[in-house]
Amino acid sequence: MNKKKRILLVEDDTNFGIILRDFLKMNDYDVILAKNGMEGFEKFKKFQFDICILDVMMPYKDGFTLASEIKNISQDIPIIFLTAKSMKEDVLKGYKVGADDYLKKPFDSDVLLFKIKAILKRNKYSSKVDSEVTEFSFSSFHFNSKLRHLKFKQESPIKLSPKENMLLKLLLIHINDLMPRELALTRIWHDDNYFTSRSMDVYIAKLRKQLQKDPKVIINNIHGEGFRLIVEQ
Repeated sequence: MNKKKRILLVEDDTNFGIILRDFLKMNDYDVILAKNGMEGFEKFKKFQFDICILDVMMPYKDGFTLASEIKNISQDIPIIFLTAKSMKEDVLKGYKVGADDYLKKPFDSDVLLFKIKAILKRNKYSSKVDSEVTEFSFSSFHFNSKLRHLKFKQESPIKLSPKENMLLKLLLIHINDLMPRELALTRIWHDDNYFTSRSMDVYIAKLRKQLQKDPKVIINNIHGEGFRLIVEQ
């Protein structure tokens, strides 16, 4: 049985906080509610969390300060900011202190649910992505991600571009498994939109061309989900 993901919800509007907490609990999350930044930080130190949802404007300690303190303890914890304002400076400040996403009040609760799921899914892969492994041997290829060298059999290695290099490493970390499209876009292009998506398709085509020397190595497109690097035995 999967353990419920735990959310730290910090919201100074008591009624709204209780409604949001109950909604998230109904959707199978374990939620701990704090009514201000100081209380939120104490709860963060006391329990283990998978994600934090922080209101920006709070008494005693605002959301940005709280986020900075949380990131000092746990660099990898995802954070979503809730704000009544949507000033560009605030949004930029939020991302600067390490926010993963931003929602302007009032918001659709289902949109928040979607964002939580997407961020947690993304986070699930991050330890894999940050893998220290730099050398991969697959079928007739040898790949060194540190040098950006891809070598086929005894031929001289070719040097990949930085994006080709990062993309191939991601595919190899997920070899014979799905590499989620959103993971590559956020890690390599730092944005998931129409233009970055098209750019990634171009780089996938370039990699296919480099790998076509070996018919046992195939990059499959899993429609709407991502790519799979298959190495046939």
